[in-house]
Amino acid sequence: MAEDKLMSPSKLRMFVDKLPDMPRIKGYDVINGIHVPKSFKIGMYHKKWKFHRDLPATEVFAYGTSWHTATVPGPTIEALHSVDSYIKWKNYLPSKHILPWDPTLPTATPSSKKGIPTVVHLHGGIDKPQSDGHSEAWFTRGFKDHGPKWTNRKYHYHNLQHPGTMWYHDHAMGLTRVNILAGLMGAYVIQQPSVEEPLGLLYGEEYDRPLVVFDRGFRSDGSIYMNSTGNNPSIHPQWQPEYFGDAIIVNGKAWPYMKVKRRKYRFRIINASNARFFKFFFTNNMTFIHVASDSAYHERPVELHDLLLAPSEIADVIVNFSKSKSNSTILANGAAYPYPSGDPVNEANSKVMKFVIDPHHEVYTGHIPHKLMKYPSPDVSKASNTRYIAFYEYTNGEEPTHLYINGKSFEASVTETPRVGTSEIWNIINLTEDNHPMHIHLGLFIVLEQRELVNLEEFTKCMTKLNDAIKCKINKYSHGKRTNVPLHEKGWKNVFKMMPGHVTKILVKFSFIHSNESYPFDATAEPGYVYHCHILDHEDNVMMRPLKFVH
Repeated sequence: MAEDKLMSPSKLRMFVDKLPDMPRIKGYDVINGIHVPKSFKIGMYHKKWKFHRDLPATEVFAYGTSWHTATVPGPTIEALHSVDSYIKWKNYLPSKHILPWDPTLPTATPSSKKGIPTVVHLHGGIDKPQSDGHSEAWFTRGFKDHGPKWTNRKYHYHNLQHPGTMWYHDHAMGLTRVNILAGLMGAYVIQQPSVEEPLGLLYGEEYDRPLVVFDRGFRSDGSIYMNSTGNNPSIHPQWQPEYFGDAIIVNGKAWPYMKVKRRKYRFRIINASNARFFKFFFTNNMTFIHVASDSAYHERPVELHDLLLAPSEIADVIVNFSKSKSNSTILANGAAYPYPSGDPVNEANSKVMKFVIDPHHEVYTGHIPHKLMKYPSPDVSKASNTRYIAFYEYTNGEEPTHLYINGKSFEASVTETPRVGTSEIWNIINLTEDNHPMHIHLGLFIVLEQRELVNLEEFTKCMTKLNDAIKCKINKYSHGKRTNVPLHEKGWKNVFKMMPGHVTKILVKFSFIHSNESYPFDATAEPGYVYHCHILDHEDNVMMRPLKFVH
């Protein structure tokens, strides 16, 4: 369709659709009062979804236990710590994609040329390689075709890690950006009542709500708009370096509203956008009490007036609406796009959702403890290895053509081979102009410091030529101004924002952070894991590398 069919977001009235609470699925059974493992199926379906009252229904791909119950985002899976969940992910998608995709990227391609490849990754999950959702472990409808690293139909989630918020989403090679854009994502929460309930936080009830936030563009017929022409079409006919849409979606509705009481609420905010960063704040100056980042609690809560979330980052926050002097407030956004040096927000993408606050006072407002959860302190001196990981962007004149980590394609031999149960120091060197949220499968990490690179042009020239941080004398260039790591991001993370022109030093732990115990599965098995930039358009082309563990 022609670009003139693109719908202006100004034609859609804000705050007319009620915020949905996505369907909730227990990832465990209860038999005679005992929690036991559960096996169940979740399918991927092609259907229509209403993103806005005044927008025609949109073709989407949706997760659900049936076609009728499938939603965008998918159901929230509530798992229980130490109780296994077994999920058979079923692909019911058609042969033709609803969005344009680019065959010049390394892409999952069925031999029959029929069926849309998908595979599910539990982001933040600590599980065996066969259940991690490796990009080359994709499969098509009815498992008729599958990728070179596909292993089994049923995924085993151990749920042995610390309690926290995660999300599941598509991870098919070269198609991640379009499959998630089509709707394939959902929240996953591991609960541990014995540890969490004593904290006194709002927990597992109507006042504890996931908010899955993302952006979309729409045509006037309701279809999702994605540019079908690449920024460098002679090389990549469709690929664009970042996808942005002006309509901001929360739990499947564009600019929804939520009626709240004058009391505390807990929101697990997941940035499920392809490339958009959000800088959240309230228009009435209310604050966020930040209690967990990604899938790990803080040691102490942190109060924030604004909150920057990169794609795939998660913020677990308490909001106290009894503090509001007005009867409504807007959750707003102030992040430039691309972040940090792109366009300023406009009227449409500067608004996220509205809270309509009951004027009557609510007596019970909940509790926020002074102390939350303390994990064993990381010991940097025991790190078994130090690695240098460089981010490159390649251009054809002005326009990007592809992005690599360490100057290597995804297919190049594995270079990151940590030993199971150890910790490593990784120095992430960002030689691009973009902020790249890096995600490591299986491993969690703590940011030790971020420093500006001095004489960046000189260092980049050497790295481009030699692709070797040691030979290019990284220590000569990595002593620039230290950039403060925000207090609420100093704990354990599975994603962190790698600032442009900086080297970011992290300690990565390849064992459980709460117990220091190694994994109850063979992490060295095929197909291994990956690490990548979580701007999906970068990941697909191809800012992703394999990660293979050894004993």
